[in-house]
Amino acid sequence: MTVTIVEDSPLRLAEYATVPIRFAVAEVFDDRALALLARGGDAVATRVATPYPKDYDAHPGNRPTDWPNRFDVSAWTILAASVNGQRVGGAVVIHGDPQIDLLRDCPDCALLWDLRVEPEWRAQGVGSALLHAVEDVARDREMRSISVETQQVNVPACRFYARHGFKLERVVPDAYRDLPQEIQLLWRKTLSGDS
Repeated sequence: MTVTIVEDSPLRLAEYATVPIRFAVAEVFDDRALALLARGGDAVATRVATPYPKDYDAHPGNRPTDWPNRFDVSAWTILAASVNGQRVGGAVVIHGDPQIDLLRDCPDCALLWDLRVEPEWRAQGVGSALLHAVEDVARDREMRSISVETQQVNVPACRFYARHGFKLERVVPDAYRDLPQEIQLLWRKTLSGDS
């Protein structure tokens, strides 16, 4: 399987948004597991009694088509992944944008704003290919590291980033006023000069 990744236009965010970002929350990381992850360890997640759907796009203002109403997306790098001409995923990389809180204290950081893969294409290398493309974009822009935000309820994403060399840098329990049960996790990967 060959995953083709191209840079896309912010004018095509409606097409980008056709790839869902939803997943089922079947397990979470508790405080002990988060402490272990922060030390670079392999943490065991706790199964939830009743799995439930999580869809980041369902929150007001979070859909990709909403982003231009909230931010100047003209300098954002938008990547589209396809297999045999079918869109199967995408990613958004931001750098040097003072309107983004997570970049204010890190001028040489890129932020992986969004990464999504069609459900039937997950765990087949599409996400890894997108992440490698994100790293290439960050290096091309002379960024020294990449940051990404996720939550303790997104165990697959946490495992994915850890597997790709990201370190859990910060755990922020009260980051989401509307989602008090979720804990913000900020991950960072230092980039080498080689791609």
